[in-house]
Amino acid sequence: MPFIRTPLFASLVAALGALSVLPAHAADAAATATASAPQNVSPPWQHGANDDAAKRGLDFTEPDADNLADFHGDPQHPALALYVGGNYFFAMAPLVHAFEDKYPEYRGHLYWETIPPGLLVKQMENGGTVTVGNMTWTVKPDVYLAGLKAVQKQIDLGTVKAPAVPYVTNTLTIMVPKDNPAHITGLADLGKPDVRLAMPNPEFEGIARQIKASLAKAGGDALVTAVYTTKVDGGTTLLTHIHHRQTPLWIMQGKVQAGVTWQSEAMFQEQAGHAITHVDIPDAQNTTAIYAGGMAAHAPHPQAAQRWLQFIRSPEALEIFERYGFKPYTGGAD
Repeated sequence: MPFIRTPLFASLVAALGALSVLPAHAADAAATATASAPQNVSPPWQHGANDDAAKRGLDFTEPDADNLADFHGDPQHPALALYVGGNYFFAMAPLVHAFEDKYPEYRGHLYWETIPPGLLVKQMENGGTVTVGNMTWTVKPDVYLAGLKAVQKQIDLGTVKAPAVPYVTNTLTIMVPKDNPAHITGLADLGKPDVRLAMPNPEFEGIARQIKASLAKAGGDALVTAVYTTKVDGGTTLLTHIHHRQTPLWIMQGKVQAGVTWQSEAMFQEQAGHAITHVDIPDAQNTTAIYAGGMAAHAPHPQAAQRWLQFIRSPEALEIFERYGFKPYTGGAD
């Protein structure tokens, strides 16, 4: 999928935004980092390509003011509703287009969300109702897609039907600004007191579990505590609510100097032309995630759900995933 490269300009607004969320002892460093912070970096980053609605009407997207980057399509009477853990939001448009090529009757009638899996569960617990800003709407899911263990947990709770359908795997990386000003070389560097981090919130972002496992491999419990307790308390680790949006945004705004994400997300940012790069994590310290899906227990469109779960493992779907560094699932444990 082609991406439009966004010009990156200096922004006093970004600088002030960074300073407003940091403690006093970090403000001076933040001011230096934000002197060259970009302005036009707010999501959504695909310039409308992730909207499946056939009739869009008035375009009233104003990044930083009115922006629903993780909700896609028309919520009124969709023919298939997907609750997707947001770690591959960038792959969803080409996946949807390929699915619609296979099943033209669904064209223009898919709805999907790409917020963290734990928040999707909370939405399911609320009958599919979600509120963003001043807007509330309800779309019940046909398919829940997340990490294999998260999907299996929902199967055990009865909100998702067995079996869980695994399809691809992913590994971790360290996302940094393009010039890597903090000179991050590995996970151990994330424990340094003066390195400002964006890290996923363990409360509802499944990736935090894998990150903690990798931090422990690199530096034991001491590194986990430094990153997720000491630095959180000190204000140099900022916890995200939607890491796949906030981590790169905060990096480009100069608020943070690094954050652990999935490798695929760093690749997307680089392909999009943003001032982002990544630092590889050695295999011995890395953690592999397995992505899986399952039909919602009360799916409004069970046939469409089954078709999506079959499609997501097809050669066409796997080729799209591989563009961003995902690998087909071939067995093994999450």
